[in-house]
Amino acid sequence: MIRQAGKDKIACKISRMIYSLLRPLLFALEPETAHHVTLRSLALLSRVGLPPATGSAPAACAREVMGIRFPNPVGLAAGLDKNGEYIDALARLGFGFIEVGTVTPRPQPGNPRPRMFRLPAARAVINRLGFNNDGVDRLVENAKRARYRGVLGINIGKNADTPIERAADDYLACLRKVYPLASYVTVNISSPNTPDLRQLQQGAELDQLLRALKSEQRKLADAHGKRVPLAIKIAPDLDAEQITAIAELLKRHNVEAVIATNTTTARDGVAGMVHSDEAGGLSGAPIIERATGVVRSLARSLDGAIPVIGVGGIMSGSDARGKIAAGASLVQLYTGLIYRGPALVRECVRALCGQSR
Repeated sequence: MIRQAGKDKIACKISRMIYSLLRPLLFALEPETAHHVTLRSLALLSRVGLPPATGSAPAACAREVMGIRFPNPVGLAAGLDKNGEYIDALARLGFGFIEVGTVTPRPQPGNPRPRMFRLPAARAVINRLGFNNDGVDRLVENAKRARYRGVLGINIGKNADTPIERAADDYLACLRKVYPLASYVTVNISSPNTPDLRQLQQGAELDQLLRALKSEQRKLADAHGKRVPLAIKIAPDLDAEQITAIAELLKRHNVEAVIATNTTTARDGVAGMVHSDEAGGLSGAPIIERATGVVRSLARSLDGAIPVIGVGGIMSGSDARGKIAAGASLVQLYTGLIYRGPALVRECVRALCGQSR
């Protein structure tokens, strides 16, 4: 165990060193270009054995959530690998689980570029990507080719040109195709970049969608001989009454988990900065209090009936602990990786698993 801990520290130092050298180069590129360059570089490094694969987390670090054993509670949020092209490379960074997507039934280009903006002074990003992806069939092909056998979440959405009243058709189409490959499926109803999507968080619309999804889940469980849990991803821009109403519907339909939260349309903490007036969802350090507040409110309303997965603004191990203290069972990272690099994963694992630095 001591020898493995030493190897993990060396791996973390190497990852930190590599990223410290790469970050100035990446930040000199347009953000979306840098995103693709980073993933392709990670895949190339992975093929030659870098960054070093981290060792297994101690058994005490494992979490049982949604009936799934997570080797550690720190996961990758959806959005980084929309098409499931880099699952094996990302698995080397030490995540306890990986979530890919958001994927839609048909390929779509998303919104026009530029559509992703860094706000370095705030350690934040604004994006209006708009579910750009190659379609669910391509994601399924990529996931089948992956060697990764850990916990894989697949995040599903609707095509932009699908009328909101037919949104359930898109979610069901995706659910049927990803079900055999997913450890759990996340239903994204909270992106601010698809017109009217957040309307699906409202009472009657959410009730109808959950009823359709849970009915299909039961059919698929019988057909495949396994039950794949469903998680619902919600926005941070909800008031207390809306959070309570969502919690009641999640309990009524026996949804297995809720992910809180997506990006925010608010601009708290970034007003006046370059790019702060760009349309899209804000992520990163400025949303930590807003997102964690939703986790806390959800956990209070759910009272242990349904687990909460906390995401939004995690830039350090201390931030990850704050999500757990607010009531989350697991956490996910995304924007923090842009500013901190892969070392953030190991830092959060150590913070949540009581490992020494």
